[in-house]
Amino acid sequence: MVKPLTFKGDKRIKKRKRKEDVDNENADEGGSSRPAAIAKTSGTTDEPEGWVTMEQPEELTGPIMFTFAATKPVCMACDATGKVYASVLENIEGDNLNTAEPAEVKQVWVVTKIHGTERYSLKSHHGKYLSCDRFGVLSATKEAISHEEGFAAVKTNVGSGWAFQTARDKYVGVNDPKSGGTVEIRGDAEEVGFCQTWTIRGQARFKKKTKKEEDKLKDRITKKDLEAQAGVKLDGDQVKMLKKARREGRFHEALLDVRVKFGKHDKFSY
Repeated sequence: MVKPLTFKGDKRIKKRKRKEDVDNENADEGGSSRPAAIAKTSGTTDEPEGWVTMEQPEELTGPIMFTFAATKPVCMACDATGKVYASVLENIEGDNLNTAEPAEVKQVWVVTKIHGTERYSLKSHHGKYLSCDRFGVLSATKEAISHEEGFAAVKTNVGSGWAFQTARDKYVGVNDPKSGGTVEIRGDAEEVGFCQTWTIRGQARFKKKTKKEEDKLKDRITKKDLEAQAGVKLDGDQVKMLKKARREGRFHEALLDVRVKFGKHDKFSY
């Protein structure tokens, strides 16, 4: 049985004993049954599993795959020497890139946004960074990040497609798959087309975390903002009430009640 790939930082899921096993152990030891709370504990976890398609720049973090719709779907991989090549996808349903998952660590890159820039670094499974030289040759042999190890992620007009731009404003892509022969990955394309469009697959836990952070930002509003909209000074209880109403979708009604209470009538309300 093939075990799923694991990565540094992944949470270990503790195996829980079933109620029957616990009862049997207690019976063997001659003791009373353990508390029901322990017996009923399930082995499930709220942490999302599996791989999903990344669609927003904020989701580009952690382990990812670069997948491409060649005649036989491939992904960008590298060997122990840092050579970059196209690896045929095995864990995929038909030719649907939105179902692809890695079969080996060579197919996985760890993406990190470079501080103070809009570019990203890509680290291989052996800890070296992806770079592209002036000839368009990609390799993963650098131990530190310089100008050549930074890539810009650009959303394309094709579904959830991505284009990756090198430090020399060229694009990472494959040779024309219709031309036959071995699929080769290079970083010297002048513009974005089908051969430069990638589907990025990443771990679901990062996508869920990003969505939660976005939801928190949408829900965030300060006391100053609320007072500006109400037109009056608000106490702590009123601020809590308005924030709760905002989360529940009845903010405007609650705000109108506050304005009416303090004589701040809205002549445009009806």
